[in-house]
Amino acid sequence: MLRRAFVFVCLAACAVSIATQQLPPLKLDRAIPLPGVEGRIDHLAADLTAQRVYISALGSDEVEVVDLREGRRVARIEGLHEPQGILYVPARQAVYVANGDDGTVRSYDARTLAHLKTVALGEDADNLRFDPVHNQVLAAYGAGAIAVLSLDLTRIRDLRLPAHPEAFELTPDAQQIFVNLPGNGSIGHIDLNTMAVNPDWVEPSANGNFPMALDAADHRLLVACRDPGVLLLIDTASGQVLDRMATVGDADDLFFDSDSKTAFVIGAEGYVDVVRVGSHRLTSTAHVTTASGARTGLWVPQWKRLLVAAPRRGTTPARLLIYSLPTP
Repeated sequence: MLRRAFVFVCLAACAVSIATQQLPPLKLDRAIPLPGVEGRIDHLAADLTAQRVYISALGSDEVEVVDLREGRRVARIEGLHEPQGILYVPARQAVYVANGDDGTVRSYDARTLAHLKTVALGEDADNLRFDPVHNQVLAAYGAGAIAVLSLDLTRIRDLRLPAHPEAFELTPDAQQIFVNLPGNGSIGHIDLNTMAVNPDWVEPSANGNFPMALDAADHRLLVACRDPGVLLLIDTASGQVLDRMATVGDADDLFFDSDSKTAFVIGAEGYVDVVRVGSHRLTSTAHVTTASGARTGLWVPQWKRLLVAAPRRGTTPARLLIYSLPTP
């Protein structure tokens, strides 16, 4: 009888193990329609407390505000000019929007969506990042610069670069910036202690290095390129490319989950590549179907959710796709 019980326990354990292995890497929980949104959709930001998501609807010149509790769009910020980068700062309860067409960064009260202030940077204001150490907003713009702004959008300084900056990442101690410079065919490095800029820190050996993610704990940088579609794993101490692998085409957003050591590459071909990030190795774990043209999104580690912005295609309206990481 004891032997039978032992065999049963072993079989049950094996079944659990197999079931765990067969769990999908991402599960589509729901799709929230964004009626009336036309054209390209750019970046996203989230208010964790209010469970709101802000979506830069570049083609419609507005920001869509989606309430995840209600499962619908609840408001819009209109009158923008090709909104691209977007940022929510909890301490300020403010939303910051970078506009590509007029080169401005604008701030809004997240509670009322009232306009607070505008600063004109020059042209093509793009990606935004928050520096929590110094309570500053960093804004990529123009033919080659990152503007350092106070939270009330006072311009503090410009960090000059040789080409338009795309995605960039700030280290947690706010001492270094890594920045994609696809127009220069390089990845740049900025030392914020000395303000020294090395625009050719790494030559990625592939063109179109737009999205980027930082694994700060293990001193590694992830960069996705478009031509050809590859994902690079880079040592931030030496700049050495540790590994590379083929990935989804036309990628525009890339995220890294430090808990699971997983990267998510979002590309307009209509897929998310899910990649296991080892110390010196990239391993593909899934090629998840999303929607044609869906190349931007947001990984929210507190929710364990990947949000993907899908533009309108034919009679299918634009929508926010919400994926979860299933748990065993």
